[in-house]
Amino acid sequence: MLLETDMFGMVYDKVKDSIQLLKDFEPEDGYYLAFSGGKDSICIKRLADMAAVKYDAHYNVTTIDPPELVRFIRNEHPDVKFDHPEKPFLRKMETKGFPQRQRRWCCELYKEAGGSGRKVVTGVRKAESAKRAGRRPVEICYKDKSKTYVNPIINWSDNEVWEFIKVENLPYCSLYDEEWNRIGCLFCPMAGKHRLASAKRYPRMVKAFIRAFETLHATGRDSMKRWQNGEEMFWWWMKEDRKSEDPDQTVLFE
Repeated sequence: MLLETDMFGMVYDKVKDSIQLLKDFEPEDGYYLAFSGGKDSICIKRLADMAAVKYDAHYNVTTIDPPELVRFIRNEHPDVKFDHPEKPFLRKMETKGFPQRQRRWCCELYKEAGGSGRKVVTGVRKAESAKRAGRRPVEICYKDKSKTYVNPIINWSDNEVWEFIKVENLPYCSLYDEEWNRIGCLFCPMAGKHRLASAKRYPRMVKAFIRAFETLHATGRDSMKRWQNGEEMFWWWMKEDRKSEDPDQTVLFE
């Protein structure tokens, strides 16, 4: 499935093409490899090794990722550098407000930091959404012109990602075996059905979020007065499920 035939009958090996892309654009100082611990991340890291290009891999610590994911990265990818934020997410939320589909201030601060002035290898793929269908193998970040994205698996499908993982016998986070299609921040507004399922799985994290929502509610802002307290506001936020396309070029991770 990682072989593709075009309209003229030419056969392309997607793995070889991805490796060649990484070789062609390798910078002298090496790549900044954006690593989230998800299935796409482990593919691009393996491809970088196969291409024998220089890179340093970075995991942006969100402080609200599933513990299984954090353990997986520590155990299976000890070379990945953990980049910690200036302030934990829940502390930041107390002043910024809770993120929503159309106002996800958290992605820029907690997922997309790092790589300025570098060539950044990402696991972005066109198949992930309609918005990403227009993405290219190499592109300049529109928020930071000094940053160039190199997307080696841009044309891979979900099935091809899993085929590569199987062929290369790559370890992956156990949550995928529990029907998690995408892995990222707990209770993310873009997580759909997994929001409430995660609440049952991680009750301690629910309590931590409610405490942060209580602090936010106590600010007395007019926008908070529609709820009786922080807990009510939290559960309203959790059940909110308005559909929206993802407009951001740099929402990189699952």
